[in-house]
Amino acid sequence: MTYAGPGSESTVVGEVTRTFDVVVVGAGPAGSAAALEVARAGHSVALVERGPFPGSKNVYGGVVYGRVLDELVPRWWERMPVQRWVTRRSTMVMTPTQALTVDFRTQDWGSPPYNGATAHRADLDAWLAELAIEAGAVLIPSTVATGLLRDRSGQVVGVRTDRPDGDLTAGVVIACDGVNSFLAKEAGMYRVANEAAHLTLGVKQTLALPRQAIEERFAVSGRDGVDIEILGCTRGIPGGGFLYTNLDSVSIGVVLGLEGIRDARTRPEELIADLKRHPAVAPLIKGGEQIEHSAHLIPEGGYHAMPELIGDGMLVAGDAAAMCLAAGIWLEGVNFALGAGMYAGRAAAAALAAGDTSKQGLAGYRTLLERSFVLADHRRLANFPQLVLSDRVQRDYPGFLCDVVQGLFQVDNPQPKPGLRTLVRRSARRNGVRMRDLVRDSWTGMRGLR
Repeated sequence: MTYAGPGSESTVVGEVTRTFDVVVVGAGPAGSAAALEVARAGHSVALVERGPFPGSKNVYGGVVYGRVLDELVPRWWERMPVQRWVTRRSTMVMTPTQALTVDFRTQDWGSPPYNGATAHRADLDAWLAELAIEAGAVLIPSTVATGLLRDRSGQVVGVRTDRPDGDLTAGVVIACDGVNSFLAKEAGMYRVANEAAHLTLGVKQTLALPRQAIEERFAVSGRDGVDIEILGCTRGIPGGGFLYTNLDSVSIGVVLGLEGIRDARTRPEELIADLKRHPAVAPLIKGGEQIEHSAHLIPEGGYHAMPELIGDGMLVAGDAAAMCLAAGIWLEGVNFALGAGMYAGRAAAAALAAGDTSKQGLAGYRTLLERSFVLADHRRLANFPQLVLSDRVQRDYPGFLCDVVQGLFQVDNPQPKPGLRTLVRRSARRNGVRMRDLVRDSWTGMRGLR
């Protein structure tokens, strides 16, 4: 398809132009980054958001890794709405009575350009969308994209909406409409047979705590913060838990495989209650008043669960493209959404400039993703989600690791200290761990870290 570009004829209904060079659906991080890049390239772009404002329907249970913003927003750390800068990162493995924590702290993460930060999605999304609007994007809130518009050849040329004033036409549609993207499905871009196997449910509670209590209990000061990721807190259901600090609140929750929740017939609130009562967690959140309870589907299938990313007149980015990295010690999503949205915007602008918005004309998107961390990291860690969510990692290894460490530190005089080999074998038998599985899983993990 040859597209006329910014000078093409458009119609106006009320105050909203109905024809744009690009329509971006979804004003989350991916959508706003895409709209920002398109607007900066001098093309007209509509940013369609089904909520009354960007961030109104978003919940969030993790950390924003902002270094990708170096390419989008110079000195972003001076402008981004941040709760705390994460200077302490912990991974906790627990059983009902034990907890083993690997705790890392560095002040290198407490000064520009920073590494990660906790942030409220309502604030973050609104800020990112405002950057796109300042660059020239048109925000269309309270609008649902109900389907795709196609020309006679079948190429996507816009979206249908639930607005009474009509649909939106464009040379390129960028679908950033979140997990389980209806637009990508309608376009036939999803290939995964069993979607539930690649989705998790994140459930989060926000607990209000005085700032002083947070700083004392988590051993931080100023705007320093803590991110704790937890394994072994889900009663064997594939998933994990998290606890992180905001300025005057903490967020605690669990992420659970959909099939696991179904089979276990357990409500997520029960697991959060277990986590809040655990002796390694309870002292940290004592007295916290619940001010929020929220849930959100997360695409954790990784590289193998991604849909087609490019179609005739259409690109897919962010959660709609399953670009959430859930690989054990790496739990990242917003940075991949920002990167993918940025590259989608650039690819769309290049295709418009070349007058070719077909699948071939938009192929530069894949090239940009391949050359960046977005697909490079996903490809390298493609097998990690299956490993992390496996029964052995979820049910057997937490107890095994905790028992080994307890044996190392326990003093049983007058008995002599057991050797490490004895401890490993004894703990493996107690927890049903076969050594050949442990070796194979360790090798799989090490290969992913090469």
